[in-house]
Amino acid sequence: MARLLCQSQISKMITMHDVVEIIDKTYKGMGEGTVINPTKGTLDLGESSPYPPYHADINSMPAYVGWVDTAGIKWAGGWMDNPKQGLPYVSAIIVLVNPRNGIFTGVLDGTLITNMRTGAQTAVALKYLYPEQKSLTVGLFGAGVQGRTQIAAISEVFDIDELKIYDVAPESAKLFAEEMGSKISGKITICTQPQEAAQGHAVITVTHAKDGFFKKTWFEPGTVLFPMGSYKECEDETLLTADYIVVDHVAQCLHRGALKDLAEAGKVSQEDITATLGELSVGAKKLTASSSSRVLCVPIGTGAMDVAVASVVLQRAEKEGIGDTFNFAI
Repeated sequence: MARLLCQSQISKMITMHDVVEIIDKTYKGMGEGTVINPTKGTLDLGESSPYPPYHADINSMPAYVGWVDTAGIKWAGGWMDNPKQGLPYVSAIIVLVNPRNGIFTGVLDGTLITNMRTGAQTAVALKYLYPEQKSLTVGLFGAGVQGRTQIAAISEVFDIDELKIYDVAPESAKLFAEEMGSKISGKITICTQPQEAAQGHAVITVTHAKDGFFKKTWFEPGTVLFPMGSYKECEDETLLTADYIVVDHVAQCLHRGALKDLAEAGKVSQEDITATLGELSVGAKKLTASSSSRVLCVPIGTGAMDVAVASVVLQRAEKEGIGDTFNFAI
């Protein structure tokens, strides 16, 4: 029997604090070799091709996570036209399976889990890169859902002394500051020019930009830059300025997201990757961000994170009897 869980039920089963711990454990699993995570497969529904005309793409993201002994897959995509229709940009579902016998155990909404674990990935990466820091300054591009989960997750690990926020829609940045002001220990500064937000221990871009708006001159020493958007937020020259490159999944990061164009042009390869987050988590490699270094960190997102979070949610739901059950084999 598979348990079916909707978004409102999931929200009662998990907190951001929980998700940060789960992501940390799963990166350790990657470093120890107990996570199996193939690269994403993508179905283009018109995001970068003329047909079909839906301005969307959808990814299949399978994984096995040893510490929860669960396999699964997330089917998730982004629909560019949805916000104009009052619909969420991200649509996702997660299916879990018992790896010992192939019995499907859960079908869960994946949108909330995606948003939460994406924020937690950044927070955990910063934990590895700033192991001695208790507080940080943060620059953030994008005042949407992902921007909120980024800050919520980082606040679980660090005090935020100052957050600089920029959004192409000033009213969105203002609303963000009003909603998030009570969630951080320091002040929030709304920036009127994008370069003003490119300052901090961590600078994070969570936008739909495709024009490489983040300039080389903005990437200052002492910064860990997180280009988290699915497309092209940074100029190629910006990325090539990095002293160190850290990723979550080498093969995936070289054919998707920020590094894709550089990899296809032969300007970045596996040899240019300093470390994975899994290697940093278990101490297989060492890297500490400093005031003189530019670190590029690309946790593009893996199915393992979704499977791990969904597995913990499912365990709790089963214990409390939350959600409906359904037998697909009838």
